[in-house]
Amino acid sequence: MLSALAARLRDMELAEDAFGHACAAAAASWGAAPPRDPAAWLYAVALRRAWDVVRHARVAGRAPADAAAPVATPEEIAMAAAEPITDERLRLVFTCCHPALDPAARVALTLRVVCGLSPAAIAHAYLVPEPTLAQRLTRARRKIRDAGIGYEVPARPFWAARLASVLATIEIAYAEAHGDAALSGVGAVGLEMVALSGALAEMLPDDAEVLALAALTRFAEARRPARLDARGAMVPLDAQDPGRWDRALIAAGEALLRRAAKVPGPVGPYQLLAAIHAAHAGRRPGEPPPWGAIAALYDVLLGVRPGPVVAVNRAVAIAGAKGAAAGLAALEAISGARGIEGWLPWHAARAELLARAGDGAAARDAYRAALALGPPPAERLFLEDRLEALASKSL
Repeated sequence: MLSALAARLRDMELAEDAFGHACAAAAASWGAAPPRDPAAWLYAVALRRAWDVVRHARVAGRAPADAAAPVATPEEIAMAAAEPITDERLRLVFTCCHPALDPAARVALTLRVVCGLSPAAIAHAYLVPEPTLAQRLTRARRKIRDAGIGYEVPARPFWAARLASVLATIEIAYAEAHGDAALSGVGAVGLEMVALSGALAEMLPDDAEVLALAALTRFAEARRPARLDARGAMVPLDAQDPGRWDRALIAAGEALLRRAAKVPGPVGPYQLLAAIHAAHAGRRPGEPPPWGAIAALYDVLLGVRPGPVVAVNRAVAIAGAKGAAAGLAALEAISGARGIEGWLPWHAARAELLARAGDGAAARDAYRAALALGPPPAERLFLEDRLEALASKSL
């Protein structure tokens, strides 16, 4: 909906404002009987709100005070039903990833506008303070407006300049959603990113990294049925029952990864990430993950894409292959990385490895630090269970 409005109005801020007023009008007037075509109703109301704002601004020479959102007429609803509002996310993704925008802002803006992630969630993904992230978003919106950047998917020769940011958007949006095992917050965005990565693979069927990202999201989503226990607590990947994984999604991921492997050229980070997920997906019930192979893949990935996120996952794999002490040493090597102290997975991984190493007191402190960062319900329940188990052992 927002993508269609932005394309029609050529102004992202105006589109966001208009859509917000349309949603408020729907909440106030629909009650238990929404219109026959809710999307067309919202689109028509949003457009009327936008034109009203533009008219008032032209007359007064300034932004008008908020007014009640207009109500769509039957004629407007009928006309809006024919507008392209079904799925224009890729158009807006390519717009937000325009090369004229600052690289640090492209993905952040797309995550906010297209994926609906909160500024806090995006700041968390980038390990930066939320005010810094908010400034990036503001500057990016102004750049799109002032530079007259078009709301469209550019011609194919111009895709390359935007593709890295497009892939990063899908990856981060899916990762943030996947981090919520119970789909209690932005988790539903993950399913949209699986679909979006598939659409991109159809657009670029000979790009190895595009194919690998589509494979990666399918491998990860295949594990969804096994990610919660009977109480609703998160189940860690290495403790999940592979028999509950979606084999059709895994097969789709494997087919995409095989296609990616046939494309000439160097292996990129998404191919490595997808290979790691494929290694997990190949596990059978009763078998441990192939930690040695996974750690070796993370070694290569760290050279291609250095950073704390990869380093933490590598440390967990090293612990699985060589023991908790080796994993803890790898974690401690990145303890001074920017923003790491405010990143929940760092504390959770450290707590688990400290517990395995027999340092119960330090493990309990690390679990408390993870809980203090406000994890989603399923993750919170898992961490609380682990903390309680350690406390019981110390008695």
